[in-house]
Amino acid sequence: MSVSTINTGGVDAVGKQRRTVALLVALVTALASLGALAAPADAAKKNDPPGQLVQIQLLAFNDYHGHVTPDAAVVVDGAAAGGGEYLSAALKSLRAGNKYSLTVAAGDLVGGSPAFSGLFHDEPSVESLNAMGLDVSSVGNHEFDEGVTELLRLQNGGCHPVDGCYFPSMPFAGANFQWLAANTVDVDGNTPLPPYWIKQFESVKIGFIGMTLEATDTLVAAAGIQGWDFLDEAETANALVPILKAQGVDAIVVLLHEGGSQTPPPGDVDACVGISGPIVAINDALSPAIDVVITGHTHLPYNCLLADSAGQDRIVTSAYSYGRVVSELDLVIDKRTNDIRRDLSVSTNHAVIRADITPDPAVTAIIDKWQPLFDAAGNTPVGSITADINRGGNPPGSDRGVESPAGNLVADAQAWATSFNGAQMAFMNPGGVRSDLKFAQSGTEGDGIVTFGEAFTFQPFGNTLVTYAMTGAQIKSVLQQQCQPAGSSRPFLHLGVSNGVTYDLSKT
Repeated sequence: MSVSTINTGGVDAVGKQRRTVALLVALVTALASLGALAAPADAAKKNDPPGQLVQIQLLAFNDYHGHVTPDAAVVVDGAAAGGGEYLSAALKSLRAGNKYSLTVAAGDLVGGSPAFSGLFHDEPSVESLNAMGLDVSSVGNHEFDEGVTELLRLQNGGCHPVDGCYFPSMPFAGANFQWLAANTVDVDGNTPLPPYWIKQFESVKIGFIGMTLEATDTLVAAAGIQGWDFLDEAETANALVPILKAQGVDAIVVLLHEGGSQTPPPGDVDACVGISGPIVAINDALSPAIDVVITGHTHLPYNCLLADSAGQDRIVTSAYSYGRVVSELDLVIDKRTNDIRRDLSVSTNHAVIRADITPDPAVTAIIDKWQPLFDAAGNTPVGSITADINRGGNPPGSDRGVESPAGNLVADAQAWATSFNGAQMAFMNPGGVRSDLKFAQSGTEGDGIVTFGEAFTFQPFGNTLVTYAMTGAQIKSVLQQQCQPAGSSRPFLHLGVSNGVTYDLSKT
């Protein structure tokens, strides 16, 4: 299938146990107390009386990860893609001419970000998302990287509790869009952010349920989520269906930070070949009253029609990562029944190819605002290299299931840093290495020079190095855990290992 791209340059724009149901029951109890594709419209005109059908456009993306500025390593089929300026321009181009349009996202909009945003606790990312006109998003696991309290600051605004206000005369205003966290609950079933969001067009109400993956507590630091639990995705969404229906909601969309992959990955951005991963089982378990599922987490693209439990096709999409794809869903709703006409609703994944797009000046202005602060902190030299040090895959970073020079380098550094405490080896999670170190200069620092900004982007998390004694059997168990359970979105996660560690996994 050919890749759809967007042009705005003057041409036509185109392993843990399941939770008990107690928390889920508490969640439902708490909530119950709260009070431009023309084809669908053309088809409708041929078969239905005028004025009886409402067309609503959804534009969706996921896993933005603070990519406000363009990244040369982010591509679609070899072409440079994504970045905030270009994603914003693509969204505004696709939105033009549509009477009813919403822009939605499926989590990981912040966290694991390049230094340009990450150094400033992702305030630049949130400001760029505001400029794009984002309406609503689920949380993802990375929204919790700095804890629930910091996530609430990003939502509501205010100065950082440690670093203060970066622009004292312009305090951080927070997100104009709404994050949703339906399956994040405390012991009483309360959520830190709303579980759902409702939007009305004419007489039609659309409800959005937003969730992160159930395994979020295995992916983020425990201190920031203490007292919070993460519930089963399908059970949570299904429990909210009657609550939304009781409020007159006609169509239900799930924004889910969990997903799958095509076979082989990444696949054509607008295809659905051999889809596998957690999304398959989740889709099967979701109520047929849920009309659309917009997903993320795997950083992979797909545009699928998957049968729901009643045997009806349901749109399920994912838009790659870093702003390089936009999913466009054109939903047709019959006002006589207030139901989505799934037979008329369509979806398309558009690649955001930078060569075809004029950057959005609104996001460029945000970059210009933050650039002096980044230059002061990010351009300081911290080391040197003699060659590229890349992540796994081709292009680099596309495959966490193969050995990674970058991951091994981090493990070497960790082993060196802890050798004074007796450490003999180190292991590095492949998801914790977020970029490549390139020999060629990225600015004016000179070839082979690594700046603080590059090092921060390479590994942007506030990890703590820990040393402890392990038996041979325990080390063997760690290595075996690279093999993920059946149905996982990534079947194998290749650990970075320090120098001198060799093994043959087939013999374990």
